[in-house]
Amino acid sequence: MTTALPLPQARRAALLLALASAIGGSAGPIAIGTGGLVGAALLPHDQMALATVPVSAFILGPALASIPAAMTMRRIGRRNGFMIGTAFGAVGAAIVTAGIMSDGFWLYCLGMVFLGAAGAFAQQYRFAAADASPPDFRPRAISWVMAGGVVTGVVGPQLAIHAQPLIPGVPLAGPFLALVALFALTAIVLSRLNVPPPPPVVQGATGRPLLSFLRKPKFLIALLAAVSSYALMSLVMTATPLAMIEHHHSHADAQTGIQWHVIAMFGPSFFTGSLIARFGKPGIAAAGLLLIAASATVALLGTSLWHFWIALILLGVGWNFGFIASTAMVAELYRPEEAFRVQAMNEFILFSIVAIASFSSGGILVASGWTVVNLLVYPVVAISVVLIVAQAIIDRNTPAQTATA
Repeated sequence: MTTALPLPQARRAALLLALASAIGGSAGPIAIGTGGLVGAALLPHDQMALATVPVSAFILGPALASIPAAMTMRRIGRRNGFMIGTAFGAVGAAIVTAGIMSDGFWLYCLGMVFLGAAGAFAQQYRFAAADASPPDFRPRAISWVMAGGVVTGVVGPQLAIHAQPLIPGVPLAGPFLALVALFALTAIVLSRLNVPPPPPVVQGATGRPLLSFLRKPKFLIALLAAVSSYALMSLVMTATPLAMIEHHHSHADAQTGIQWHVIAMFGPSFFTGSLIARFGKPGIAAAGLLLIAASATVALLGTSLWHFWIALILLGVGWNFGFIASTAMVAELYRPEEAFRVQAMNEFILFSIVAIASFSSGGILVASGWTVVNLLVYPVVAISVVLIVAQAIIDRNTPAQTATA
């Protein structure tokens, strides 16, 4: 890409984005790990099917904000756009705090949408790192940014426990109040970011129509790999804390499980880029999906604490491989002038489907049980892996072309 920075500057940008992800990303484990439990605490017993709606609202946020976020950064640059994202996060955390303190379930959900909208900007960190990097460093840059989530896997759940005394009498609100300060700290880190400015907006020079990408099997399969990895992870993870409580495990057990799940989601990022360089993007994407299927298998074998925890760890690693590899697959298919539009479309489709999966999770769990939640994993994985492998075989037997042709 013509916008790439020299390698030392690209590394610095990736490290700053990883640090920002590590700090502000704590919103994810808190919102997802406690969202269903807080929702259940605010709802009457006969409305428990709605308990996962706050988590779905958090995931809906990126779907609603993905296109505005990308277009905003197209106009004002990545750094300024990321700063706006931290403001959304701080406002969302404040609204969530107010909703919990007032026993307002729907106000709580509204705040979760704002928190999720902040995530739409943060999800662009990986694309910012990729676009600023030379081609050979691109998968590693994405992995470095994702590796920041290891810190969130520790900080988020610990904050959920130790920030509870911040608001006496309303312990569930304390962690969200602490998020306001974390988003302010994230903004300070992002103020040091230096990435290439977006290409000038020139009338008639925006690149190929978006519909042309949706006609390309290679793009659709890369998108499918991302959607399958993320949606299946969301479907199972959202239901898991409630399933653990249903099978007589404690809230602390559920929170610990989510902590290890988040660490497993981001911990492999330290070497995922190297694995992609060695085995290829399609191979790692397929391996990630197969690990998600292995997670479902473990979950179906029993409901002991260790069954839940091991399943969550496999689910996290599978998501990491699938999502990073599919992001790298998408990133090689567009030209610099097309980047923001293609990324916005990719994120909108991705998080719309992920939000549907998350919203469905609670209803499926209540209506059909934990077994059905996990059985749904297999057909999606099978279809996705077959298509990824088929496309990889086609590519291997096709003369090399430029990726963005």
